[in-house]
Amino acid sequence: MSSVATLDTAPPAPARRELFNAAEWLVSRHARDTPQRRALTAIDLDGGVRTLDYGQLDQEVIRVAAALLAAGVRPEERLLLCMGDTPELLIAFLAGMRIGSVPVPVSTMLTPKDIAVLARDSRARLLVISSEFAGLAPAVGGLPGLADVVVLAESAQPLPEVAGPRVREWSTFLAAATAAHLERAATPFPTIADSPAFWLYTSGTTGTPKGAMHRHGSLRDTAETYAADVLAVGPDDVTFSVAKFFFAYGLGNTLTFPFAVGGSTVLDRRRPSPAGTLEVLRDHRPTLFFGGPTYYAALLAAGLPADSFAGVRACVSAGEAFPAALYDRFTETFGVEMLDGIGSTEMLHIFISNRPGRARAGSTGEVVRGYQAKIVDEDGRPVPDGTPGHLYVRGASAATGYWCRTGVTRQVFQGEWVRTGDTYSRDAEGYFRSLGRTDDIIKAGGIWVSPTEVEERLRQHPDVAQAVVVSLPDADGLDKPVACVVLVPGSATQARELVSFCRDGLAAFKRPRHVFVFGELPQTATGKLQRFRIRELALAQLNGVPTPLTTGGPA
Repeated sequence: MSSVATLDTAPPAPARRELFNAAEWLVSRHARDTPQRRALTAIDLDGGVRTLDYGQLDQEVIRVAAALLAAGVRPEERLLLCMGDTPELLIAFLAGMRIGSVPVPVSTMLTPKDIAVLARDSRARLLVISSEFAGLAPAVGGLPGLADVVVLAESAQPLPEVAGPRVREWSTFLAAATAAHLERAATPFPTIADSPAFWLYTSGTTGTPKGAMHRHGSLRDTAETYAADVLAVGPDDVTFSVAKFFFAYGLGNTLTFPFAVGGSTVLDRRRPSPAGTLEVLRDHRPTLFFGGPTYYAALLAAGLPADSFAGVRACVSAGEAFPAALYDRFTETFGVEMLDGIGSTEMLHIFISNRPGRARAGSTGEVVRGYQAKIVDEDGRPVPDGTPGHLYVRGASAATGYWCRTGVTRQVFQGEWVRTGDTYSRDAEGYFRSLGRTDDIIKAGGIWVSPTEVEERLRQHPDVAQAVVVSLPDADGLDKPVACVVLVPGSATQARELVSFCRDGLAAFKRPRHVFVFGELPQTATGKLQRFRIRELALAQLNGVPTPLTTGGPA
Protein backbone atom coordinates (compact mmCIF):
# COMPACT_ATOMS: atom_id res chain seq x y z
CA MET A 1 0.00 0.00 0.00
CA SER A 2 1.29 3.48 -0.87
CA SER A 3 2.33 5.85 1.93
CA VAL A 4 -0.16 8.57 1.04
CA ALA A 5 -2.66 9.55 3.72
CA THR A 6 -5.47 12.05 3.91
CA LEU A 7 -8.14 13.33 6.22
CA ASP A 8 -9.30 16.27 4.17
CA THR A 9 -12.88 16.68 5.34
CA ALA A 10 -12.36 20.02 7.06
CA PRO A 11 -15.21 22.57 6.93
CA PRO A 12 -15.51 24.06 3.44
CA ALA A 13 -13.46 27.18 2.84
CA PRO A 14 -15.41 30.46 2.70
CA ALA A 15 -15.80 32.40 -0.51
CA ARG A 16 -12.46 33.92 -1.45
CA ARG A 17 -13.73 37.51 -1.37
CA GLU A 18 -15.59 37.25 1.94
CA LEU A 19 -14.36 39.86 4.43
CA PHE A 20 -12.37 38.18 7.19
CA ASN A 21 -10.09 39.84 9.72
CA ALA A 22 -8.37 37.40 12.08
CA ALA A 23 -8.18 39.90 14.95
CA GLU A 24 -11.92 40.54 14.79
CA TRP A 25 -12.60 36.80 14.58
CA LEU A 26 -10.38 35.92 17.53
CA VAL A 27 -11.42 38.71 19.93
CA SER A 28 -14.14 41.13 18.89
CA ARG A 29 -16.87 38.55 18.24
CA HIS A 30 -16.39 37.17 21.76
CA ALA A 31 -16.31 40.68 23.18
CA ARG A 32 -19.76 41.25 21.69
CA ASP A 33 -21.25 37.98 22.98
CA THR A 34 -19.39 37.20 26.23
CA PRO A 35 -17.46 40.36 27.16
CA GLN A 36 -16.86 39.33 30.79
CA ARG A 37 -15.47 35.89 29.95
CA ARG A 38 -11.78 35.63 30.88
CA ALA A 39 -9.43 35.72 27.91
CA LEU A 40 -6.02 35.59 29.55
CA THR A 41 -4.08 35.38 32.78
CA ALA A 42 -0.58 36.88 32.66
CA ILE A 43 2.32 36.27 35.02
CA ASP A 44 4.93 39.04 35.00
CA LEU A 45 8.68 38.86 35.63
CA ASP A 46 8.17 39.55 39.34
CA GLY A 47 5.42 36.94 39.63
CA GLY A 48 2.58 39.46 39.63
CA VAL A 49 -0.65 38.36 37.95
CA ARG A 50 -2.97 40.28 35.62
CA THR A 51 -6.17 39.14 33.97
CA LEU A 52 -8.14 40.46 31.01
CA ASP A 53 -11.62 39.48 29.87
CA TYR A 54 -12.66 39.58 26.22
CA GLY A 55 -14.30 42.98 26.56
CA GLN A 56 -11.17 44.49 28.08
CA LEU A 57 -8.90 42.77 25.58
CA ASP A 58 -10.93 44.05 22.63
CA GLN A 59 -10.72 47.62 23.92
CA GLU A 60 -6.95 47.31 24.37
CA VAL A 61 -6.53 45.94 20.84
CA ILE A 62 -8.51 48.88 19.42
CA ARG A 63 -6.46 51.30 21.54
CA VAL A 64 -3.15 49.94 20.25
CA ALA A 65 -4.53 49.79 16.70
CA ALA A 66 -5.32 53.51 17.01
CA ALA A 67 -1.78 54.19 18.24
CA LEU A 68 -0.37 52.35 15.23
CA LEU A 69 -2.50 54.49 12.94
CA ALA A 70 -1.32 57.62 14.77
CA ALA A 71 2.27 56.47 14.15
CA GLY A 72 1.54 56.36 10.44
CA VAL A 73 1.60 52.58 10.04
CA ARG A 74 -0.11 51.54 6.80
CA PRO A 75 -1.63 48.26 5.61
CA GLU A 76 0.93 45.53 4.87
CA GLU A 77 3.80 47.39 6.56
CA ARG A 78 5.72 45.17 8.96
CA LEU A 79 5.76 45.52 12.76
CA LEU A 80 8.69 43.74 14.40
CA LEU A 81 7.76 42.43 17.87
CA CYS A 82 10.61 41.36 20.15
CA MET A 83 8.79 40.86 23.43
CA GLY A 84 8.33 38.49 26.32
CA ASP A 85 5.03 36.63 26.54
CA THR A 86 2.97 39.56 27.85
CA PRO A 87 -0.57 40.76 27.18
CA GLU A 88 0.98 43.62 25.24
CA LEU A 89 2.60 41.16 22.82
CA LEU A 90 -0.72 39.53 22.00
CA ILE A 91 -2.42 42.92 21.83
CA ALA A 92 0.19 44.36 19.46
CA PHE A 93 -0.01 41.28 17.26
CA LEU A 94 -3.81 41.48 17.09
CA ALA A 95 -3.81 45.27 16.64
CA GLY A 96 -1.42 45.00 13.71
CA MET A 97 -3.69 42.53 11.93
CA ARG A 98 -6.73 44.64 12.80
CA ILE A 99 -5.41 47.59 10.76
CA GLY A 100 -4.17 45.37 7.92
CA SER A 101 -0.46 45.63 8.73
CA VAL A 102 1.81 42.61 9.19
CA PRO A 103 3.11 41.83 12.71
CA VAL A 104 6.33 39.80 12.84
CA PRO A 105 7.02 38.28 16.28
CA VAL A 106 10.69 37.31 16.52
CA SER A 107 12.84 35.26 18.85
CA THR A 108 13.65 36.75 22.22
CA MET A 109 17.05 35.03 22.12
CA LEU A 110 18.37 37.27 19.37
CA THR A 111 21.76 38.93 19.40
CA PRO A 112 21.99 42.59 18.36
CA LYS A 113 23.31 41.45 14.98
CA ASP A 114 20.36 39.06 14.58
CA ILE A 115 17.67 41.65 15.24
CA ALA A 116 19.34 44.07 12.84
CA VAL A 117 19.30 41.36 10.15
CA LEU A 118 15.59 40.65 10.68
CA ALA A 119 14.64 44.33 10.86
CA ARG A 120 16.47 44.98 7.61
CA ASP A 121 15.16 41.84 5.89
CA SER A 122 11.52 42.51 6.86
CA ARG A 123 11.83 46.26 6.13
CA ALA A 124 10.07 46.86 9.43
CA ARG A 125 8.25 50.15 9.87
CA LEU A 126 8.04 49.92 13.65
CA LEU A 127 9.74 47.87 16.39
CA VAL A 128 8.08 47.06 19.70
CA ILE A 129 10.44 45.65 22.31
CA SER A 130 9.92 44.76 25.97
CA SER A 131 12.20 45.96 28.73
CA GLU A 132 14.22 42.76 29.20
CA PHE A 133 15.34 42.96 25.56
CA ALA A 134 15.68 46.74 25.27
CA GLY A 135 19.45 46.39 24.97
CA LEU A 136 18.94 45.04 21.45
CA ALA A 137 17.22 48.22 20.23
CA PRO A 138 20.35 50.28 19.38
CA ALA A 139 21.30 47.64 16.78
CA VAL A 140 18.45 48.75 14.51
CA GLY A 141 19.63 52.34 14.37
CA GLY A 142 20.08 53.78 10.91
CA LEU A 143 17.97 51.19 9.12
CA PRO A 144 16.00 52.70 6.23
CA GLY A 145 12.25 52.72 6.73
CA LEU A 146 12.28 52.08 10.50
CA ALA A 147 10.49 55.11 11.90
CA ASP A 148 9.53 54.09 15.45
CA VAL A 149 10.85 52.07 18.36
CA VAL A 150 8.37 51.48 21.18
CA VAL A 151 9.64 50.10 24.49
CA LEU A 152 7.43 48.31 27.00
CA ALA A 153 9.53 49.69 29.85
CA GLU A 154 9.37 49.15 33.59
CA SER A 155 8.92 52.20 35.81
CA ALA A 156 11.89 54.63 35.76
CA GLN A 157 13.77 52.54 33.23
CA PRO A 158 15.73 54.77 30.81
CA LEU A 159 14.90 54.38 27.16
CA PRO A 160 17.63 53.03 24.87
CA GLU A 161 19.35 55.43 22.51
CA VAL A 162 18.70 54.46 18.91
CA ALA A 163 20.08 56.46 16.00
CA GLY A 164 17.37 57.50 13.55
CA PRO A 165 13.90 56.33 14.62
CA ARG A 166 11.75 57.98 17.25
CA VAL A 167 11.99 56.10 20.58
CA ARG A 168 8.97 56.14 22.90
CA GLU A 169 7.72 54.31 25.95
CA TRP A 170 4.56 52.21 25.53
CA SER A 171 2.28 54.62 27.42
CA THR A 172 3.52 57.61 25.40
CA PHE A 173 2.97 55.66 22.20
CA LEU A 174 -0.65 54.94 23.23
CA ALA A 175 -1.31 58.52 24.31
CA ALA A 176 -0.55 59.81 20.79
CA ALA A 177 -3.78 58.33 19.41
CA THR A 178 -6.60 60.81 18.95
CA ALA A 179 -10.36 60.29 18.94
CA ALA A 180 -10.21 60.20 15.15
CA HIS A 181 -7.67 57.37 15.26
CA LEU A 182 -9.84 55.46 17.74
CA GLU A 183 -12.83 55.88 15.46
CA ARG A 184 -10.88 54.47 12.51
CA ALA A 185 -9.55 51.57 14.57
CA ALA A 186 -13.04 50.63 15.75
CA THR A 187 -13.71 49.13 12.32
CA PRO A 188 -11.28 46.40 11.25
CA PHE A 189 -9.44 46.93 7.99
CA PRO A 190 -11.38 45.10 5.22
CA THR A 191 -9.06 42.12 4.83
CA ILE A 192 -10.09 38.76 3.37
CA ALA A 193 -8.89 35.26 4.28
CA ASP A 194 -6.12 35.50 1.66
CA SER A 195 -4.84 38.90 2.82
CA PRO A 196 -1.30 39.04 4.27
CA ALA A 197 -1.58 38.74 8.05
CA PHE A 198 1.76 37.97 9.78
CA TRP A 199 5.20 36.53 9.23
CA LEU A 200 7.18 34.03 11.27
CA TYR A 201 10.90 33.62 10.80
CA THR A 202 12.26 30.10 10.74
CA SER A 203 14.83 29.24 13.38
CA GLY A 204 17.64 29.48 10.85
CA THR A 205 19.81 26.76 12.42
CA THR A 206 21.51 26.01 9.10
CA GLY A 207 21.44 29.38 7.38
CA THR A 208 19.87 32.83 7.21
CA PRO A 209 16.37 32.90 8.77
CA LYS A 210 13.53 33.01 6.27
CA GLY A 211 10.25 34.87 6.78
CA ALA A 212 7.31 32.50 6.20
CA MET A 213 4.34 34.62 5.09
CA HIS A 214 0.91 33.65 6.45
CA ARG A 215 -2.63 34.78 5.63
CA HIS A 216 -5.49 35.89 7.88
CA GLY A 217 -7.28 32.65 7.05
CA SER A 218 -4.34 30.51 8.17
CA LEU A 219 -5.20 31.05 11.84
CA ARG A 220 -8.76 29.86 11.34
CA ASP A 221 -7.47 26.92 9.31
CA THR A 222 -5.37 25.57 12.20
CA ALA A 223 -8.24 26.10 14.64
CA GLU A 224 -10.67 24.18 12.44
CA THR A 225 -8.24 21.33 11.74
CA TYR A 226 -5.80 20.36 14.50
CA ALA A 227 -7.45 22.22 17.40
CA ALA A 228 -10.91 20.87 16.59
CA ASP A 229 -10.02 17.43 15.24
CA VAL A 230 -7.34 16.35 17.72
CA LEU A 231 -7.77 18.50 20.83
CA ALA A 232 -11.50 19.29 20.61
CA VAL A 233 -10.75 22.64 22.27
CA GLY A 234 -13.79 24.21 23.92
CA PRO A 235 -14.65 27.45 25.75
CA ASP A 236 -13.89 25.91 29.15
CA ASP A 237 -10.33 25.01 28.19
CA VAL A 238 -7.33 26.91 29.56
CA THR A 239 -4.12 26.57 27.55
CA PHE A 240 -0.54 26.99 28.73
CA SER A 241 2.39 26.84 26.34
CA VAL A 242 6.02 26.55 27.43
CA ALA A 243 6.88 27.22 23.78
CA LYS A 244 6.92 30.98 23.45
CA PHE A 245 4.64 33.07 21.25
CA PHE A 246 7.21 33.88 18.56
CA PHE A 247 7.33 30.17 17.69
CA ALA A 248 4.54 28.99 15.33
CA TYR A 249 3.71 26.22 17.80
CA GLY A 250 3.44 28.70 20.68
CA LEU A 251 1.34 31.16 18.69
CA GLY A 252 -1.32 28.53 18.04
CA ASN A 253 -1.28 27.20 21.59
CA THR A 254 -1.42 30.62 23.22
CA LEU A 255 -3.64 32.63 20.90
CA THR A 256 -5.38 30.81 18.07
CA PHE A 257 -6.76 27.74 19.82
CA PRO A 258 -8.21 29.26 22.98
CA PHE A 259 -9.44 32.48 21.35
CA ALA A 260 -11.04 30.67 18.42
CA VAL A 261 -13.58 29.14 20.85
CA GLY A 262 -13.77 31.79 23.57
CA GLY A 263 -11.48 29.90 25.96
CA SER A 264 -8.57 31.37 27.87
CA THR A 265 -4.79 31.16 28.05
CA VAL A 266 -2.04 31.59 30.63
CA LEU A 267 0.98 33.73 29.72
CA ASP A 268 4.21 33.45 31.70
CA ARG A 269 6.78 36.12 30.91
CA ARG A 270 9.43 34.39 33.01
CA ARG A 271 12.09 32.02 31.72
CA PRO A 272 10.65 28.48 31.71
CA SER A 273 11.62 26.39 34.73
CA PRO A 274 10.17 23.29 36.41
CA ALA A 275 9.42 25.31 39.54
CA GLY A 276 7.60 27.99 37.53
CA THR A 277 5.69 25.37 35.58
CA LEU A 278 4.55 23.67 38.79
CA GLU A 279 3.31 27.05 40.03
CA VAL A 280 1.30 27.57 36.84
CA LEU A 281 -0.15 24.05 37.02
CA ARG A 282 -1.27 24.47 40.62
CA ASP A 283 -2.36 28.10 40.68
CA HIS A 284 -3.91 28.53 37.24
CA ARG A 285 -5.10 25.01 36.37
CA PRO A 286 -4.51 24.77 32.61
CA THR A 287 -6.39 21.94 30.94
CA LEU A 288 -4.07 21.73 27.90
CA PHE A 289 -0.30 21.87 28.31
CA PHE A 290 2.13 22.37 25.41
CA GLY A 291 5.87 21.75 25.39
CA GLY A 292 8.64 19.88 23.61
CA PRO A 293 10.48 16.64 24.39
CA THR A 294 13.51 18.43 25.84
CA TYR A 295 11.35 20.34 28.34
CA TYR A 296 9.28 17.30 29.24
CA ALA A 297 12.56 15.53 30.04
CA ALA A 298 13.54 18.46 32.28
CA LEU A 299 10.21 18.27 34.13
CA LEU A 300 10.70 14.56 34.67
CA ALA A 301 14.27 15.05 35.91
CA ALA A 302 13.13 17.78 38.33
CA GLY A 303 11.15 15.27 40.38
CA LEU A 304 7.81 17.11 40.32
CA PRO A 305 5.01 15.55 42.41
CA ALA A 306 3.11 12.78 40.64
CA ASP A 307 -0.13 14.79 40.81
CA SER A 308 1.36 17.89 39.13
CA PHE A 309 -0.70 17.38 35.96
CA ALA A 310 -3.90 16.36 37.74
CA GLY A 311 -5.90 19.18 36.12
CA VAL A 312 -4.46 18.68 32.62
CA ARG A 313 -6.51 16.56 30.22
CA ALA A 314 -3.72 16.31 27.63
CA CYS A 315 -0.09 17.25 27.14
CA VAL A 316 1.00 18.08 23.61
CA SER A 317 4.51 17.80 22.21
CA ALA A 318 6.02 19.00 18.95
CA GLY A 319 9.25 20.39 17.58
CA GLU A 320 11.20 17.11 17.48
CA ALA A 321 10.37 13.43 17.74
CA PHE A 322 9.31 12.26 21.20
CA PRO A 323 11.42 9.26 22.28
CA ALA A 324 9.35 6.22 23.26
CA ALA A 325 11.33 5.62 26.46
CA LEU A 326 10.78 9.22 27.61
CA TYR A 327 7.12 8.99 26.60
CA ASP A 328 6.61 5.91 28.77
CA ARG A 329 8.41 7.40 31.78
CA PHE A 330 6.52 10.69 31.59
CA THR A 331 3.05 9.23 31.17
CA GLU A 332 3.62 6.59 33.83
CA THR A 333 4.97 9.16 36.30
CA PHE A 334 2.27 11.81 35.86
CA GLY A 335 -0.68 9.80 34.57
CA VAL A 336 -1.48 12.27 31.80
CA GLU A 337 -1.98 11.54 28.11
CA MET A 338 0.80 12.69 25.79
CA LEU A 339 -0.03 13.67 22.21
CA ASP A 340 3.09 13.92 20.07
CA GLY A 341 2.85 15.48 16.64
CA ILE A 342 4.75 17.23 13.87
CA GLY A 343 4.15 20.73 12.63
CA SER A 344 6.29 23.44 11.05
CA THR A 345 6.61 27.18 10.67
CA GLU A 346 5.62 26.75 7.03
CA MET A 347 2.40 24.88 7.92
CA LEU A 348 1.80 27.05 11.03
CA HIS A 349 0.92 24.17 13.36
CA ILE A 350 0.62 20.39 13.70
CA PHE A 351 -0.53 18.35 10.69
CA ILE A 352 0.27 14.79 11.86
CA SER A 353 -0.55 13.88 15.46
CA ASN A 354 -1.37 11.19 17.94
CA ARG A 355 -4.98 11.33 19.13
CA PRO A 356 -6.61 10.96 22.54
CA GLY A 357 -7.26 7.31 23.32
CA ARG A 358 -5.04 5.90 20.59
CA ALA A 359 -1.62 7.47 21.01
CA ARG A 360 1.40 5.24 20.40
CA ALA A 361 4.80 5.73 22.02
CA GLY A 362 7.49 6.39 19.44
CA SER A 363 4.98 7.37 16.77
CA THR A 364 4.11 10.83 15.45
CA GLY A 365 0.54 9.63 14.95
CA GLU A 366 -1.96 9.99 12.13
CA VAL A 367 -2.67 12.68 9.59
CA VAL A 368 -4.85 15.49 10.98
CA ARG A 369 -8.24 16.12 9.39
CA GLY A 370 -7.92 18.76 6.69
CA TYR A 371 -4.41 17.77 5.64
CA GLN A 372 -2.83 15.29 3.26
CA ALA A 373 0.58 13.72 3.71
CA LYS A 374 2.71 11.58 1.45
CA ILE A 375 6.07 9.84 1.67
CA VAL A 376 8.06 9.73 -1.56
CA ASP A 377 11.42 8.51 -2.84
CA GLU A 378 14.19 10.57 -4.42
CA ASP A 379 12.25 10.65 -7.70
CA GLY A 380 9.04 11.87 -6.07
CA ARG A 381 7.22 8.53 -6.32
CA PRO A 382 5.12 7.34 -3.34
CA VAL A 383 6.84 4.54 -1.42
CA PRO A 384 5.14 1.45 0.04
CA ASP A 385 4.11 1.41 3.70
CA GLY A 386 7.08 0.69 5.93
CA THR A 387 9.59 2.23 3.53
CA PRO A 388 11.47 5.43 4.54
CA GLY A 389 11.08 8.46 2.33
CA HIS A 390 10.68 12.21 2.19
CA LEU A 391 7.62 13.63 3.95
CA TYR A 392 5.42 16.09 2.06
CA VAL A 393 2.23 17.72 3.35
CA ARG A 394 -0.51 19.94 2.02
CA GLY A 395 -3.29 21.88 3.66
CA ALA A 396 -4.93 25.30 3.75
CA SER A 397 -2.68 26.63 6.55
CA ALA A 398 0.48 26.51 4.40
CA ALA A 399 2.42 29.73 4.10
CA THR A 400 2.31 31.52 0.77
CA GLY A 401 6.12 31.33 0.59
CA TYR A 402 9.24 32.96 2.03
CA TRP A 403 9.73 36.70 1.86
CA CYS A 404 12.26 37.56 -0.88
CA ARG A 405 13.54 33.96 -1.11
CA THR A 406 12.37 32.82 -4.53
CA GLY A 407 14.82 29.94 -4.95
CA VAL A 408 14.19 28.26 -1.61
CA THR A 409 10.45 28.97 -1.89
CA ARG A 410 10.34 26.93 -5.10
CA GLN A 411 12.28 24.10 -3.43
CA VAL A 412 9.99 23.90 -0.39
CA PHE A 413 6.58 24.96 -1.76
CA GLN A 414 5.99 22.64 -4.70
CA GLY A 415 2.51 23.43 -5.98
CA GLU A 416 0.06 22.50 -3.21
CA TRP A 417 2.68 20.33 -1.50
CA VAL A 418 5.22 21.47 1.09
CA ARG A 419 8.49 19.58 1.45
CA THR A 420 9.08 19.22 5.20
CA GLY A 421 12.72 18.13 5.08
CA ASP A 422 11.91 15.15 7.32
CA THR A 423 12.41 11.45 6.64
CA TYR A 424 9.41 9.36 7.68
CA SER A 425 7.83 5.97 7.30
CA ARG A 426 4.17 5.01 7.62
CA ASP A 427 2.75 1.68 8.75
CA ALA A 428 -0.28 -0.11 7.34
CA GLU A 429 -2.52 1.35 10.07
CA GLY A 430 -1.73 4.93 9.08
CA TYR A 431 0.73 5.79 11.88
CA PHE A 432 3.73 7.89 10.91
CA ARG A 433 7.18 7.48 12.44
CA SER A 434 10.00 10.01 12.34
CA LEU A 435 13.39 8.85 11.13
CA GLY A 436 15.04 12.22 11.59
CA ARG A 437 15.69 15.16 9.34
CA THR A 438 16.43 14.16 5.77
CA ASP A 439 20.01 15.41 5.99
CA ASP A 440 20.56 13.53 9.28
CA ILE A 441 19.98 10.02 7.92
CA ILE A 442 23.23 8.06 7.98
CA LYS A 443 24.34 5.48 5.44
CA ALA A 444 26.74 3.14 7.26
CA GLY A 445 28.22 0.22 5.39
CA GLY A 446 25.81 0.86 2.53
CA ILE A 447 22.80 0.58 4.85
CA TRP A 448 20.57 3.48 5.97
CA VAL A 449 20.72 4.11 9.72
CA SER A 450 18.16 6.30 11.46
CA PRO A 451 19.71 8.50 14.18
CA THR A 452 16.34 8.34 15.95
CA GLU A 453 16.60 4.59 16.43
CA VAL A 454 20.10 4.77 17.92
CA GLU A 455 19.11 7.73 20.11
CA GLU A 456 16.12 5.77 21.35
CA ARG A 457 18.38 2.92 22.43
CA LEU A 458 20.74 5.27 24.28
CA ARG A 459 17.87 6.97 26.11
CA GLN A 460 16.78 3.60 27.44
CA HIS A 461 19.94 3.60 29.57
CA PRO A 462 19.01 4.94 33.02
CA ASP A 463 22.03 7.27 33.14
CA VAL A 464 21.39 9.01 29.81
CA ALA A 465 19.44 12.28 29.95
CA GLN A 466 19.93 13.39 26.32
CA ALA A 467 21.32 11.71 23.23
CA VAL A 468 21.98 12.92 19.71
CA VAL A 469 23.48 10.76 16.98
CA VAL A 470 25.28 12.34 14.02
CA SER A 471 27.42 11.00 11.21
CA LEU A 472 31.18 11.57 11.09
CA PRO A 473 33.72 10.19 8.63
CA ASP A 474 35.98 7.38 9.83
CA ALA A 475 39.62 6.91 8.87
CA ASP A 476 38.49 5.80 5.42
CA GLY A 477 36.22 8.78 4.93
CA LEU A 478 33.08 6.68 5.33
CA ASP A 479 30.24 8.04 7.45
CA LYS A 480 29.63 6.24 10.72
CA PRO A 481 27.19 6.99 13.55
CA VAL A 482 28.65 8.86 16.52
CA ALA A 483 26.69 9.62 19.70
CA CYS A 484 26.80 12.75 21.85
CA VAL A 485 25.16 12.35 25.25
CA VAL A 486 24.42 14.23 28.44
CA LEU A 487 24.32 12.04 31.53
CA VAL A 488 21.98 12.44 34.48
CA PRO A 489 23.59 14.40 37.35
CA GLY A 490 25.94 12.32 39.43
CA SER A 491 26.32 9.52 36.91
CA ALA A 492 29.69 7.81 36.59
CA THR A 493 28.82 5.80 33.48
CA GLN A 494 31.67 5.63 30.98
CA ALA A 495 31.36 6.13 27.24
CA ARG A 496 32.57 2.59 26.51
CA GLU A 497 29.72 1.21 28.65
CA LEU A 498 27.21 3.05 26.46
CA VAL A 499 28.76 1.63 23.29
CA SER A 500 28.41 -1.84 24.79
CA PHE A 501 24.81 -1.06 25.76
CA CYS A 502 24.04 -0.12 22.14
CA ARG A 503 25.84 -3.21 20.84
CA ASP A 504 23.54 -5.38 22.96
CA GLY A 505 20.36 -3.77 21.62
CA LEU A 506 21.12 -2.79 18.04
CA ALA A 507 22.40 -4.38 14.88
CA ALA A 508 26.17 -4.08 14.61
CA PHE A 509 26.09 -1.55 11.77
CA LYS A 510 23.80 0.74 13.80
CA ARG A 511 25.85 1.02 16.99
CA PRO A 512 27.73 4.30 17.45
CA ARG A 513 31.46 4.00 16.78
CA HIS A 514 32.16 6.62 19.45
CA VAL A 515 30.23 8.13 22.36
CA PHE A 516 31.17 11.60 23.53
CA VAL A 517 29.89 12.89 26.88
CA PHE A 518 29.02 16.57 27.22
CA GLY A 519 27.76 18.71 30.08
CA GLU A 520 25.06 20.12 27.79
CA LEU A 521 24.11 20.13 24.13
CA PRO A 522 23.51 23.28 22.03
CA GLN A 523 19.87 24.24 21.44
CA THR A 524 18.05 26.70 19.22
CA ALA A 525 16.00 29.62 20.52
CA THR A 526 12.92 27.40 20.42
CA GLY A 527 14.48 24.56 22.41
CA LYS A 528 15.38 22.24 19.55
CA LEU A 529 18.74 20.49 19.59
CA GLN A 530 21.13 22.12 17.10
CA ARG A 531 22.39 19.08 15.23
CA PHE A 532 24.82 20.95 13.02
CA ARG A 533 26.50 22.50 16.10
CA ILE A 534 26.53 19.14 17.87
CA ARG A 535 28.17 17.60 14.80
CA GLU A 536 30.87 20.30 14.93
CA LEU A 537 31.53 19.54 18.61
CA ALA A 538 31.71 15.80 17.94
CA LEU A 539 34.14 16.34 15.07
CA ALA A 540 36.35 18.45 17.33
CA GLN A 541 36.33 15.69 19.94
CA LEU A 542 37.13 13.06 17.34
CA ASN A 543 40.14 15.14 16.31
CA GLY A 544 41.26 15.49 19.92
CA VAL A 545 40.26 19.13 20.31
CA PRO A 546 38.68 19.76 23.75
CA THR A 547 35.52 21.88 23.92
CA PRO A 548 34.01 23.82 26.84
CA LEU A 549 30.98 21.49 26.95
CA THR A 550 33.00 18.26 27.21
CA THR A 551 32.94 16.20 30.39
CA GLY A 552 34.15 12.87 29.03
CA GLY A 553 36.07 11.35 26.17
CA PRO A 554 35.30 8.90 23.39
CA ALA A 555 34.68 5.23 23.81
